[in-house]
Amino acid sequence: MPMLLIKGFYDVKGSQPDGDTVRFTADDPTEWSLVGGGLGRAVEHNAGRASLRLDAVDALETHYGPNRVHQPLQFAHAARDELLSWLGFTDVEHGSGETVTATTPATVPGFVLTRGADVHGRCIALAGRGTPPGASGMEINVDEAVLRTTVNHHLLTSGLVYPTFYRSLFTSLRVEMTTVTKEAREAGRGLWPSDVTTTGAKITGLASVTDDVVLLPKLFRRLVDYLRLGMPLPCFPAYLAGGGDRFSVLSTGERCVGLHRVVETTNGATVRMTHPPEDLLFEDS
Repeated sequence: MPMLLIKGFYDVKGSQPDGDTVRFTADDPTEWSLVGGGLGRAVEHNAGRASLRLDAVDALETHYGPNRVHQPLQFAHAARDELLSWLGFTDVEHGSGETVTATTPATVPGFVLTRGADVHGRCIALAGRGTPPGASGMEINVDEAVLRTTVNHHLLTSGLVYPTFYRSLFTSLRVEMTTVTKEAREAGRGLWPSDVTTTGAKITGLASVTDDVVLLPKLFRRLVDYLRLGMPLPCFPAYLAGGGDRFSVLSTGERCVGLHRVVETTNGATVRMTHPPEDLLFEDS
């Protein structure tokens, strides 16, 4: 899978990284214009500094939406801390509101592998540390061996994030990520022993999803937005039907519109997905 390589460094002081978002500065700021071949969304950056959205993984939320609600912080912070530690930050201090106030060292060298940006101008990337496997500003072939050198792969292997796949991800990379996800789940690593995405989350109010249940962040975000409307939980699938999420179920080949196709509510208070996260392939928005 050809991906653009950009060399630079990570610098997180003053930012609010979480388990799937981190700040990266390109050594050559002009290389951001090469992302997507100049035909897709532009990466927003300031003097080369941009925000990365880690491709194919989704960490529990530390500060979602205007009210900055979070998922259980034990795992949200574990993913964030593991991300920063793996990149090479040996000591990270946090102030109020999840903001990093100091790190040791101040920056760490690394590289990103990318094919595009999201709607917020963040670079969607596989993120690596140290010496890059090719020349900056050039495309390289990213196979499973290269994927295994990225923090995306590491976080899935550690069981600290969920897989969330989009169609732009090459099949062989998705298969590798699915394999390590299943291995982490079966070994009981990270968040998996607490995960209730497919077994069922009992929802009695907003505190249920912020403090109690561990579930796929994409489902969490939909639940938070719905609960703010004050509607009864049995109507949640109808709300999802209007959301327009487009995806395929990999195990059946079915193409769907609306998460209500894979989410059900039972007993008036329990929400569950009928397929595991790695069985869903979302359309790029």
